[in-house]
Amino acid sequence: MLVVFRADASVQIGTGHVMRCLTLADELTRQGHECRFVCREHEGHLGGLITSKGYGLTLLPSCNDNELGTKDSRPDNYALWLGVPWQEDARQTLDALTPWQPDWLVVDHYALDAEWERALANVVGSSMVIDDLANRRHECALLLDQNLGRVASDYDGLLPVDCQRLIGPGYALLRPEFANLREQSLNRRQQPALKRILISLGGVDRTNVTGQVLDAISESALPVTTELDIIMGAAAPYLDEVRQQAARLPFQAAVSVGVTDMAERMCLADLSIGAVGSTSWERCCLGLPAILMVLAENQKSAAEALKRSGAVIITNSGMGVRTELERLMSLNSCERKLSRMIQLGSDMVQGNGCARVVNELTARSREL
Repeated sequence: MLVVFRADASVQIGTGHVMRCLTLADELTRQGHECRFVCREHEGHLGGLITSKGYGLTLLPSCNDNELGTKDSRPDNYALWLGVPWQEDARQTLDALTPWQPDWLVVDHYALDAEWERALANVVGSSMVIDDLANRRHECALLLDQNLGRVASDYDGLLPVDCQRLIGPGYALLRPEFANLREQSLNRRQQPALKRILISLGGVDRTNVTGQVLDAISESALPVTTELDIIMGAAAPYLDEVRQQAARLPFQAAVSVGVTDMAERMCLADLSIGAVGSTSWERCCLGLPAILMVLAENQKSAAEALKRSGAVIITNSGMGVRTELERLMSLNSCERKLSRMIQLGSDMVQGNGCARVVNELTARSREL
């Protein structure tokens, strides 16, 4: 099969959509299929990463005079994420796809819906949508929503009657190294302690939440022997500031950029401080307890579901991180609290979701 992905990354969007598509593309490639990407040339578009992995890439031109951007700057106005009117994006994507006639088009973009998908229908065999919002109609054969708390009925009335729905973290798109390290990670957590903290607030962190978290940690009662593993993306606008801030901390703090060994780092960590998002399922797979921050409107429902599960602690600010850390350290049952988070998280995500999605794609392709 030839599978084409339409997804974007940028300073505003972040990197998560492209990264999870790359994970799915890697599994498809491993099983013998061909993959290509169509992305817009936003600042921070990740085109270099895509091509470095051997995938064909068509970069749609960026739009410097974005008329949409002057109308509404709300962070949840996802139409702005596209950078151009959807009709223009559809025409440009159609031009890219027509020579290829792909078997599947995988769409992972909050700004695109059924109208855009119908405009591409004549040049693709079938479409699959990856979504987190359940807030708009889609024209697709498969829909994936990997979020905890989501149920299939949330998409009633939004999909064709014959669309297959893949719902919940059992379908989480995780790279194979997470499943490979799962047993090792769980074994080292038999008697959990709080010695090493992994801090990762996304590939861009355009508002420097990492700096806020480091401020909060610097005022906490953590022992100076605590190790901080701070992960940043190369496009993070506050990278230099975070490096300088980390150097002033009383802890053993290291800042790493563009890491390719996140599973290993999660395996070595005793606690993670991060954002609600697709990395939540990576942490759960490895049984890594976490204090998570809600950084975007589209993360709220997943955060509520994760909080109800008991697998993570949710807060909304850097100072909230300090409060939750000190509460955790002050508990006589800190080890028991960590152990419970480890168990609940690891029970939720087994790590085989990507293979399950590819199996559904290939099976559905035979049916259509």
